[in-house]
Amino acid sequence: MVSYSYNRFVELIRKVNMPMTLFLKTCCLGDCTGISFIDSTPIRACKNKPIKCNKVFAGIATTGKSTMGWVYGFKLHLIINDKGEVLNFVITQANVDDREPLKNQKFIDKIKGKFYADKGYVGRELTEILFLDELHLVISIRNNIKNILMELKDKILLRKRSVIETINNELKNMCQIEHQGIDPFQDSFQILFMH
Repeated sequence: MVSYSYNRFVELIRKVNMPMTLFLKTCCLGDCTGISFIDSTPIRACKNKPIKCNKVFAGIATTGKSTMGWVYGFKLHLIINDKGEVLNFVITQANVDDREPLKNQKFIDKIKGKFYADKGYVGRELTEILFLDELHLVISIRNNIKNILMELKDKILLRKRSVIETINNELKNMCQIEHQGIDPFQDSFQILFMH
């Protein structure tokens, strides 16, 4: 077994990160079953206090608001099927609206059927765009929106959105995608970014 120093490890990550990202995007995504869940989760570049001192993602990371408060970094937008398989993902800056990636045809080109999302995806324009692509957006109702009739199946599947929350939690806690302090992933953001 060969041992490497931490600096060498970071150097090697930079070399293989782009090919690994391409491999993941081309070979490791699941198949759409007609039932999809979408959610975004913040990926912090650093804690909120040292934002001005952070040089790792200077010029790339932005400050944005999430349900957890203000975040300096990025957002991971994730689409999964009802089996929990990742269908697609994209990383955007933290100040990008949750609805923006869904307006990009490349992000949703292999998705069909129904999309189940949280209240952050409410919007008439987005619903119309997705409807033209034969996608039906199902969202839990906000308090200030008129109650609309919803099929029982859709109400039950909206409760199953906890699956995507669990995947986001595992990515952050077990896979440690929210690692602060080094910059091994900076090169791979170019392929994942949406402008």
